[in-house]
Amino acid sequence: MQLTACESAAMSEAVVMEPPQAGGFPFPESCGAGDSAVADVANESSEEESTREKEEEASAYVAVTSSAETPAATAEQSSNASQVNAQRPDSLPVASAAELRLWTTQRDGEVKLRMGDSGMAAETPLTVHQAFSTAVRRFGDFTALGWKEGEQLKALSYKEYYQACRTAAKSFLKLGLQRYHGVGILGFNSPEWFMSDIGAILAGGFAVGIYATNSPEACQYVAENSKANIIVVENHKQLQKILQIEDKLPHLKAIVQYKDTLKEKRPNLYSWEEFMALGRDEPDAPLDAIISSQKPNQCCTLIYTSGTTGQPKGVMLSHDNITWTAVSTREQVQLHDATQAQEVVVSYLPLSHIAAQMVDIWLIMTVGGATYFAQPDALKGSLVNTLKEVQPTAFMGVPRVWEKMQEKMKSVGAKSSAVRRKVAAWAKDVGLQTNLTRMNQNTASDHTTFSYQIAKKLVFKKVRKALGLDRCRKCYTGAAPITKDTLEFFLSLDILLYELYGMSESTGPHTISQPEAFKLTSCGREIPGCKTKLHNPDEEGNGEICFWGRHIFMGYLNMPDKTEESLDEEGWLHSGDLGKHDEKGFLFITGRIKELIITAGGENVPPVPTEDAVKEAVPLISNAMLIGDKRKFLSMLLTIKCQVNAETGNPEDELTPEAVEFCRRLGSNATHVSEIAGGKDRLVHAAIQEGINRVNEKATSNAQRIQKWLVLDRDFSVGGGELGPTMKLKRPVVLKMYKEQIDNFYKELPTPTSPENPLPPK
Repeated sequence: MQLTACESAAMSEAVVMEPPQAGGFPFPESCGAGDSAVADVANESSEEESTREKEEEASAYVAVTSSAETPAATAEQSSNASQVNAQRPDSLPVASAAELRLWTTQRDGEVKLRMGDSGMAAETPLTVHQAFSTAVRRFGDFTALGWKEGEQLKALSYKEYYQACRTAAKSFLKLGLQRYHGVGILGFNSPEWFMSDIGAILAGGFAVGIYATNSPEACQYVAENSKANIIVVENHKQLQKILQIEDKLPHLKAIVQYKDTLKEKRPNLYSWEEFMALGRDEPDAPLDAIISSQKPNQCCTLIYTSGTTGQPKGVMLSHDNITWTAVSTREQVQLHDATQAQEVVVSYLPLSHIAAQMVDIWLIMTVGGATYFAQPDALKGSLVNTLKEVQPTAFMGVPRVWEKMQEKMKSVGAKSSAVRRKVAAWAKDVGLQTNLTRMNQNTASDHTTFSYQIAKKLVFKKVRKALGLDRCRKCYTGAAPITKDTLEFFLSLDILLYELYGMSESTGPHTISQPEAFKLTSCGREIPGCKTKLHNPDEEGNGEICFWGRHIFMGYLNMPDKTEESLDEEGWLHSGDLGKHDEKGFLFITGRIKELIITAGGENVPPVPTEDAVKEAVPLISNAMLIGDKRKFLSMLLTIKCQVNAETGNPEDELTPEAVEFCRRLGSNATHVSEIAGGKDRLVHAAIQEGINRVNEKATSNAQRIQKWLVLDRDFSVGGGELGPTMKLKRPVVLKMYKEQIDNFYKELPTPTSPENPLPPK
C-alpha cells in the first residue's frame, strides 16, 4: 500500500477542474501537478533514493527473521539476523529477534510475522512508506484524491499526495509528536483525514481514527489510551468536544482544525494552513531517519472497537498487516491497474472503521486508483448525487445503505404506472432467475439469453444509472449482517452484492465473494494467503470461525488478558462468530456466540436468522431484536420504517412511502409511527402477528417461537445509541434502554401452544 500527498500549499494549489460533462467522469486519466509541485518532487527524489537502500535493508531483515511458519509453529526466529534499531523514547524493553512472539500489547513492541512458504503468504513484508513510494513511482501523475469545494472539483496527483503527507509528518514532529504516540483524527472523510493518517505513520506515531459521533468522554478514552500528542478535528463542533476534555489529556500538545475558519485563537490550536506551514521548510533528514528505522512488524495504526460491551479496545495493526492485506485483497477482488483503466471509489463510510480505511486509503493505492470524497451529509441523502457525479468503478456499502436504496426504489416504483410496474416485475423475475442460474453454475460468463438482454436494456441499465452505478463492476456489502431479501432484491436488478467478512482484528477482510465464486448469503472464500478453521463444530458443522494469516492483528494495546482471549496458543484469531462451510468451501455465518440466546430451558437460539425472517415476512419492520436469554420464552422488540431527519440523522414519526403503501394495502390510514406503536392500529397489529405466525411455523421447536412482541414508538439509530457507527445492533444497550418494556413481557406467562391450543390461524 502506498500513499502520497502534497505540502500545505497543495491543498490550496490543487488542480482546479471543470465541472464534469453530463454523464462524464470528473477525474482526468492523470492529474498534472503544478510546476512548483513537480520541482519539489524532483528535488526530493535524490533523498528518496538515498533512503531506499535503508528501507530495503529493513524489509530484508524482516524477510530473513520472519521464518516461514504454520499455525503450529513455535515463536522462534533466527537469532543471528541483523536488526535495525529504532530509537524508543518510551524506553520499553525491546525483544530480540529470537524472542519475538505472534502477539504483543506494548506500543513499541514487535511481532513475529506469519510468513508462509509460497504464494501471497510469502510476499516480502513492506512498511507503509515502502508501499506508498512504490505507488508514487508507478502512478505519480495519476489522480489520487478528488473532492469538491463549492462547485469546483479539485484533485491531487499521487506525487502531490505523497508530498503533502511528508509535510504533515514534519509538522507533527515540529509539534512534538513522540514515537509510538497517537495522532487522533476526529471528523468526516477528507484529504486532510488521509494526510493526517499517513503523516502520523511516517512520523513514527500511530494513526488513530475517532468516531465523529463519539461523546467528549468517549473521545477522552481513545485519546488517553493512545497517548495522543495531537488531535486533528474537522470543525468547531468537533473542536468543542476536545476543549471540554483537554485538561484531562496529559499527553496532548496541540489541536489542528482542518475545516472552516477558527472561531477563536488559543495556544497550540492551529488551522490546517497554519499546521502545514510548520513543516514546509523543515529539513527532511529527521523524518527520513524515522522512516528508515520503521519495520513491517511494528504497529502503525490503532483501530478502536465500537465498544458495544465495555470500553473500546485498541486494535494494534502493523505496517505488514496493512500493506499485505491490501495487496492480498487486491488479488481477490481483481482491481485494474491504473495504467490499464483507473479504478475510482467514493469515500463516505466512517474512516475510524477498518473497512473504510482499507478500501478508501490502502487497497485503492495498490492499483493507483482515485478516491473521491462524498459530502458530510452523504448518509442523510446526498450519497446518490455523489455517485452519479463520480461514477465509481467499485462501491462498498454497509447493509443499511443498500436497504435505504431498496426502500427508495420500492417507493418510486409504487408510484409508477401499471404498465411500468408490470415491465419492472417481469425484468426483475428474469434478472433473479438468470443470476441464480449463474450463481449455481459458479460461472462469471456473460448473460446471453434474449429475455435478459431486453430486461437489461429496459430496466437494469436505467436502475444503475439512477443509482450512479453505471460504471460500477463490483458492489460490496459488509460490516454487519444483510438480509436475504435485500440480496435478492438487488440480484433481481442484476446488481450482485458481494459480501465481505472480517474484523478490525483481521485488518478488515478475511473472506470475500467473487463474480465466479458467489452464493447468496455466503461471505465467500478466504483472501489469498489466509486460512479458516471451525472450532468445536456441532453435528451440523457449525463452529466458531477462527482466522489465520498475515492480516491478524498484533494485539490489543495494553490489554494482554483481552488479547489472550482472542488469540489461542497457536495464534489463531477466534472471531466469536458461528459459521459453517458448504461442500465447495463457501463460508456461511450462522450466528454469534456472545449474541447466542440460551433460554431458561437450555435452548440455544441464534437471534439473527429469526430477526431477518420477521423483517422479510413483514416489510413494514425496520429493526427487530429477539430477546430471551435466561428467560422462559422468546419475545421481540420491533421498529417501523420511518423518515429520517436529513440534518440530524434521527428517526422521525412520519412513515416512509413504502410503509404508508403497506398500510394502505391493509386498509389502514396510518401515516405515523405513533399511530401504530403499542398496538394502536388493529389492522397493522394483525398483519404483524400474521407475519410472526409464519415465522413461528418454521421454528424447529416451541422454544424457538416468538411468544410476545411490541412495536416501539421510535426506530433505532446511531444517535439514539441503539446502533453502532456501522449500523450494528447494540444489544446490551437496547436491553438496558427498554428494560421496562422487556420486563413487562415476562410478568405474565404466554399462552402455551399445543394441539389443543394451536397458533393463531394465518
